Amino acid sequence: MERLTLYLKESYHELVKNVSWPTAAQLQESTMVVIVTAVILALFIFLMDGACNAIIGSLYGTF
Repeated sequence: MERLTLYLKESYHELVKNVSWPTAAQLQESTMVVIVTAVILALFIFLMDGACNAIIGSLYGTF
């Protein structure tokens, strides 16, 4: 039990004193990067799916 208590105290100290948390502006910027990347990847997958469906549809008939 003593080891667990020591671990929790050290973990808390690490999170409070040693971790550099991002600012709100940095979080907003990172969030926008993630959203834009997700939209670009979704659009790419959508276009590739449409192209594959068109190719397969022209070879084997429409689905």
